[in-house]
Amino acid sequence: MKNHTTHLTASSLLLIGFTLFSMFFGAGNLIFPPFLGMQAGSALVPALGGFLLSAVCFPILGVAAVAKSDGLPNLAGRVHPVFAFLFTLLIYLCIGPCLAIPRTASTSFEMAVAPFAGEGAMNNSVVQALYSAAFFVLASVLALKPDKLKDRIGKIMTPILLILIAVIFAGCIVSLTPAFPEPAVKYASSPALSGFIDGYQTMDTMAALNFGIIIAININTLGISKKQDVAQETIKAGIIAGIMLILVYSGTAYVGALTGSMFSQAENGAQTLTLVVRYLFGNTGTVILALIFFIACLNVCVGLLCCCSEYFSITFPALSYGKWLALFAAVSFIIANAGLNTILAFSVPVLSLIYPVALALILLSFLPGKAGHSVILYRIVISITALYSILSTAGLI
Repeated sequence: MKNHTTHLTASSLLLIGFTLFSMFFGAGNLIFPPFLGMQAGSALVPALGGFLLSAVCFPILGVAAVAKSDGLPNLAGRVHPVFAFLFTLLIYLCIGPCLAIPRTASTSFEMAVAPFAGEGAMNNSVVQALYSAAFFVLASVLALKPDKLKDRIGKIMTPILLILIAVIFAGCIVSLTPAFPEPAVKYASSPALSGFIDGYQTMDTMAALNFGIIIAININTLGISKKQDVAQETIKAGIIAGIMLILVYSGTAYVGALTGSMFSQAENGAQTLTLVVRYLFGNTGTVILALIFFIACLNVCVGLLCCCSEYFSITFPALSYGKWLALFAAVSFIIANAGLNTILAFSVPVLSLIYPVALALILLSFLPGKAGHSVILYRIVISITALYSILSTAGLI
């Protein structure tokens, strides 16, 4: 019989924090900071500040908001039950098979396969299809046991990932001379706002609203069963994950800024990092970077597959967890083969519509007293935010 406790030990809490970090840190987290740094140049500090606000602070607040509210459906339900159902469903589809999960395969392909298969591999649909199939099969096998993520990801994959990133960052600091280029147009006029909007594309705030399901399962296996205790430990793990994200984002953005004038031809952050490590370390650096991207993208893919399959198996029990998992992997495989740039281009307007509403929900949950549960207030704020998002995305304001 398990011992029931109210708090995790320091080592267990660190393990859960590592697991949550790995669930966050994947494709977008690797490709956007260096590209931001390259484009921001001398405006790196305000641009990075805006990026960290939307890509770290809000996701951690999201983890806390959902933990306090005992789930996203309960939080969104303060607006209306129909809104809660539709918004939660939309969030899961975005962080799942429609955008985030396919992006893990397409990004890791660009970084882990294309550099070794030659220039033609980027345009070789057969090579990409074979890689994506193998990637999703492996991720699905690891996702079959969601209660084991802390052991498979937190204990093994995350330490390896952090060591490899540290090696790349240290090499850049030692070898490169600080010389930041002039910022690109959008960063020259409003660097903080541009960085804030770029932080949307990590999709971590939306992911944070859903990761609680899997984190709670893993905390339960460590002997904590009361919802209030699970919520408190989830928030603590979120803070640990947030600190780790800030360190890695700052380092990779700095590297991008250092090399911005050298590799301005890069079209995205994946290409930026590839050019940097190839310049600094040759083939060895390319291998290290390939491992970083593969591990990071695989970790996130597994976490997202777990979260989405768990939610859909509960909400739509006609299919079991395993069947939803297989379905999401298959759909993600199809979308992943559209290519990274296509997925990124499609994600911008979608995220611009959804993200402000998610941020508003998170902030409302922290209002004190009755205001934090006021149905009228929630409906007014969410309606105004949704209208603004629609008009802004359509270019009408």
